Amino acid sequence: MFAVIKTGGKQYKVQSGDMLRVERLAADAGETVQFNEVLMLGGDSPKLGAPLVADAGVQAEVVEQIKGEKVIHFVKRRRKHSSKRTKGHRQKLTLVKIGDILASGADKSGAKAAIGTGSVSAAVVAEIVANAAAKTQAAKSVKAKKVKAEAAPAAEKPAKAKKAKAVPAAEGTDDLSEISGIGPVIVGKLNGEGITTFAQIAAWTDADVEAIEEKLSFKGRVGREDWIAQAKELAKG
Repeated sequence: MFAVIKTGGKQYKVQSGDMLRVERLAADAGETVQFNEVLMLGGDSPKLGAPLVADAGVQAEVVEQIKGEKVIHFVKRRRKHSSKRTKGHRQKLTLVKIGDILASGADKSGAKAAIGTGSVSAAVVAEIVANAAAKTQAAKSVKAKKVKAEAAPAAEKPAKAKKAKAVPAAEGTDDLSEISGIGPVIVGKLNGEGITTFAQIAAWTDADVEAIEEKLSFKGRVGREDWIAQAKELAKG
């Protein structure tokens, strides 16, 4: 079975297991995203969209945020303005691995929508870049510790440390990161505005949403990811 999807202004024919480079998505490495703009489904029961196939989706795992090959842009002006200029550009891309192709039920899958970074605020893009850098640094640190431990004599290896217990949230506060779309950076921003519980988010009015999005540069993210509905469900316990 194959599908034809649209993302970043381009169309791609994909099958499960394919590795694909697309215009940069607002997602971290390791996350699962879902392409909801499906133009066609092929296989035993092909479907053509008008323009999209209803309730269909293609899920993929984000492998890495990468850059494309360098493109050289050369401009030379003659006549009155004799000048020339050379510029290099590397397009920002996301490498994904195609997973399940859903002919139906995509609307209820719960997977994060694959949204291009051009559709979200600069703050969200900065958060993605920061998270990716943190993960890379953590992986390097773990690898360095492993190499050092293997190089040390067995007699000198330190005793295995006991696993630290998770620190509970402060009394009267909730873990806002349980809401899909809210990461550690956004939790810090919300806490800085005095928002620490699901009940507070669940009680937001349209005016509250507009004010918080304007102040923290969320630009429609609250409604797009349905924070209020999620907060209401989590507040019930």
